[in-house]
Amino acid sequence: MPHDDFPPASVWLVGAGPGDPELLTRKAARLIAAAEVIFYDALVGPDVLELASPAAERVSVGKRSGRHSKDQATIDALIVAAALGGRRVMRLKGGDPAIFGRTPEEVAACHAAGVPVRICPGVTAASAAAAAGGTALTLRGTARKLTFVTAHARAGESLGLDWQALADPHATLAVYMGRAAAATVARQLMAAGRRADTPVMVVVNASLPSERIIRGRLSALAFLVETIGDRDPTLLLVGEAVRQREGAAARSGAEPAVAADLR
Repeated sequence: MPHDDFPPASVWLVGAGPGDPELLTRKAARLIAAAEVIFYDALVGPDVLELASPAAERVSVGKRSGRHSKDQATIDALIVAAALGGRRVMRLKGGDPAIFGRTPEEVAACHAAGVPVRICPGVTAASAAAAAGGTALTLRGTARKLTFVTAHARAGESLGLDWQALADPHATLAVYMGRAAAATVARQLMAAGRRADTPVMVVVNASLPSERIIRGRLSALAFLVETIGDRDPTLLLVGEAVRQREGAAARSGAEPAVAADLR
């Protein structure tokens, strides 16, 4: 079967979405089936990898906070070497490659080696988390801005975020990789003026059968994440847009959430 947009000696960076294989784009699924070697992240689940050809080589290059299996330079070199060897190469990333995905480094490495590279977007974790909670990321007249940040920082370094800007009461804040930094996020946002009773939603393993949704208020955020394991992909949503309205979960079909309203 010909693959006009995936010739040998080329690379696709593909978003695998939040985990549920049914949330892959049709293009992503087609490209996965056509790939001859797949370098995949730790957040790419086995159900997504099952869409690959049985003959495809699958190489884990997963990186999680504190547990990096390969550094970025090594990953770049592996991708380029496989493409220069004449193979159809895929770099499969959880979520969307454009959001906290180290995509610029990998694209630059391909360009430097003269390797054709293209990008296929995917559903990002914040979208999946909001959908899981039966809510939206924006709210007309109340939450007119949406900000994505990552709470991952190098060992010994502070997050270095503009907390004053992030405390905007008319914005929704989506914090990726936020479990370990939850207490800092809450403290800094409140110090910058965000109300203690601002609604928060913690979503673990969004879109997967093991998905959990925990709701509460900003002042209780550190407590809300205490039961979450350090290996569980966790996203924090902060803002009025995620406030649970009466009957909203029932109308949306969302699973019941653990709630906390600690003061």
